Parts: sequence; structure tokens; C-alpha cells
Amino acid sequence: MKKNWIGSITLLLSILLIGVYQTDLGLFPNWFSGQKETNTDSLSAPKEQFLYGINVTGLNIVEGTVAKNQTLATILTPFNVPYQIIDEIAKKSAEVFDVRRIAADKKFTIITPPNSSKAHFLIYEPNPAEYVVFNLDSATIHKAEKPAVTRKREVGGVIETSLYNAMVAKGISPELIDEFADLYGWSVDFQALQKGDVYKVVFDEKVIEEQVVSISGIHLAYFNHKGVEMHAIPFEQNGQLTFFDQEGKSFKKAFLRDPLKYTRISSRYSLNRFHPVQKRYKAHLGTDYAAPTGTEIRSVGEGTVVEATYSSANGNYVKIKHNETYTTQYLHLSKIGSGVRRGTRVRQGQVIGYVGSTGLATGPHLCFRFWKNGKQEDWLEEVIPPSEPISSANLQAFNQKKAEGMKQLATIDPAVDDRLLATATKSSK
Repeated sequence: MKKNWIGSITLLLSILLIGVYQTDLGLFPNWFSGQKETNTDSLSAPKEQFLYGINVTGLNIVEGTVAKNQTLATILTPFNVPYQIIDEIAKKSAEVFDVRRIAADKKFTIITPPNSSKAHFLIYEPNPAEYVVFNLDSATIHKAEKPAVTRKREVGGVIETSLYNAMVAKGISPELIDEFADLYGWSVDFQALQKGDVYKVVFDEKVIEEQVVSISGIHLAYFNHKGVEMHAIPFEQNGQLTFFDQEGKSFKKAFLRDPLKYTRISSRYSLNRFHPVQKRYKAHLGTDYAAPTGTEIRSVGEGTVVEATYSSANGNYVKIKHNETYTTQYLHLSKIGSGVRRGTRVRQGQVIGYVGSTGLATGPHLCFRFWKNGKQEDWLEEVIPPSEPISSANLQAFNQKKAEGMKQLATIDPAVDDRLLATATKSSK
């Protein structure tokens, strides 16, 4: 009986020792020892958090908006930043960001240690796409762009009153409206649109934090004006990307259609118009564009400035010779563009001045004048020859591109909301 008891004890100890040995070798699971296996990797430190490229794990973040007349000093002083540091930062930042340009209603962020109110970083956002980081410990400054997403949109609509109103109603930016109007400027009279005209456009937009900050150009476009369909298909020819219609004719002309971005014509060319200042009937050999003071004025074509000066009738004005045939003039400017003087070579679309009411003018507008072979002509009636059409060598490739583009445009329903295409790319710019 005693031997049996001793034998049982010996057997039990042997099993326990074997179990421990085999557990150490990984031969038995840990349930044998009654313990749950612990993965030490799961006990790692809390996940790090980054803001504006800064590791802010465990730090305090204070967000605010710049008040009227607030400066760098008045922003940082409540956060115990010495004036000497503020002055040093202000001087060093000149090449990166001039702190005098800190403006009201812009967002700023202060980062402090967990148990201190002394700021270590100030981040200022001058616009939705960029931010400036002031490192108050090292007195260094750098500017960066927020991560962005580029997405493609398809939008269509029906004209009820104007192209501008129709596009704005679909959330299209004024910049894209200007680009669309420039594209079709020589094909469509936007001052005489018909109710029921249809537009369609495919374009990219840059989005940061769900806010559209810019558009990056039109991919495809379509306009149905008075029943006439005009497809705009991009195609590269002779090293230049140009839009062509479905017949292979170029939309590009030697001149832009308007010297101002999408605007309103207030007075047309006339041989007998009542002058609002001189109170008499006389020829008005220009086209007037109504626009607010300060609106940018563009050269309609490439050329050389032959006059950039002031006269009592014209006010501030610029005159440009484009070639031996064409000359244009821009009157009543509030001021002439920087660097624009006699002999200056300007490119198509370059800003040469700003709308004003200098000279004989009753209100802010641009009087645009156009010469052909030395004679002033009606700009709105002028027929400008297009650029080179699709060459025979490129015709097959263009037809394939055209078929793809027209098929995509046909799927856009102007009666429904626009849609985002599946393609979207992330970028840091």
C-alpha cells in the first residue's frame, strides 16, 4: 500500500517535469501550464500622432483664428514666447513667409508640452492648400502643402439664364467657367445664349480636406447651342495640346475672344452712339466690357506694346501691335500692369492692366479697340482664322481619340447631378 502511494507520487512528479521540459521546448501548448501566451508586441506604446508633419503625441494642441489687426507678437505672447524669439522668427521668416501678411480670419495652431503653456510650434495657414510652421525652439521656419486628392468630375447642365449661373448652380468654380468660355469663345456668342442650350465638361479638381482648392484643366467639353453640337476633343499635334471639334478643326485662334475673363458687354461698336460724357452722338469704334475696378485685363494675343501711357480722353491705356495686320488697344485702365511699357513683348493672356474709369468714362469698364490693316473694325464681327486643323498623318489617331471622347460625353446626363469618376489620386501637392 505504501509502495503504491510512493509510486503514484513518483509518476506524477515525472509527468510534471516532462511537461515543463516539453513546454520549454515548445512541444506542449501553454494550456498545459494553465497560462495564456502573451504577445509582447501587443504591449507597444500608444500609436504616434502627427499634425503638420510634427509628432504631437502627448502634446497639447490649441487652434484659433487670427483676429482683426492681430500680429505674430499678439498671437504668441499669451503662450509665454519671449519677445526676443518672436523678433528673431519675424526676421528669419522673410524669405519663407512675410509675417506682415498674417491676415484676419486665417487659421493658426499652437502646440505646447503637456504640462506647460509655452508654445513650441506655431502653424499658420495662409490659404486652404498651404501652411507655415514656425519652430519656436530652433527659430526655424518652413512652408509646406497639405496632402491633396486630385479627382475627375463630369458635369452637365441646361442653360436657363446664362452659362455662368448654370455652371455655378452645379458647383463649378469661376476659374473653370472662364476656361470653358475661352475655349468656345469664337464658336458661341455667350451674350446671346438660348434657353435650353446644353453644356458638358470633364475636368480635374484638387481637393484638400473636402474643399476644392483648384482646377487643373478641361479634359473634354461639349456645347449644344441652338441645336448645333460642338465637341471639344484634346489632341497633341506638333508638340502642342489643342482642342479640336468633331470635324478636326481647331478651337484655338490667334486671339482670345475677350480681353476680360467671362464678363458682360455693355456697349458695342457703333458709328453713331450717344456719348454719355460728351452728351452728343459720335462714332464709338470699340467694344465696352463692364467690370469692377481692378479686374484683370488680358492681351488677346501675342505682340509688342507700342503705347502705354495716359491721355485726357483715353485715361490710362495700352496699345499692342500683334503683327503687320492686327493692333489692339485697351482704354480707361485704373493702372497699367507691372513691367508693361513701350517695347515690352507680351504673350497671349498676359495681364497688361486693370479695369478703371480714367479719362472720359462714367464708370468702371474697359473700352477695347481693334485695328485691321490700319482701320478700326467691329471686334465682335471679326472672323479670325483658326489654327492648323488635324493633319492627314494624325487623322487616324485623332479619330480614335474622338470616338472615345464622344462616347464619354454621351454618357453625361445634363438633367442629373454631376458625378465623380472612379479615378482619384493622392498627392502631397
